[in-house]
Amino acid sequence: MNKEELVDAIASGSKLTKADAGRALAATIAAIEKSLKKGDRVGLVGFGAFSVAKRAARMGRNPQTGKAIKIAAKKVVKFKAGADLATAVNKGK
Repeated sequence: MNKEELVDAIASGSKLTKADAGRALAATIAAIEKSLKKGDRVGLVGFGAFSVAKRAARMGRNPQTGKAIKIAAKKVVKFKAGADLATAVNKGK
């Protein structure tokens, strides 16, 4: 599912126009992004939680040359699925 399909699903499920659903999705994404930039955790009960973790600097290898390269430290976004989401996904098997 891409962003356009998600907007369509939100619009049909909530009886909003596609434009309103698109603005609602954009506002939701912006709010999550703003919280993560501050280093906060965003938890949606039953769905999951977004958090920021620090990844340490490390040595890696260039796959073409085999030469060792230094990979800089950075922050990464992590998502942990909630129990309800995990159960729903596993029932689809």
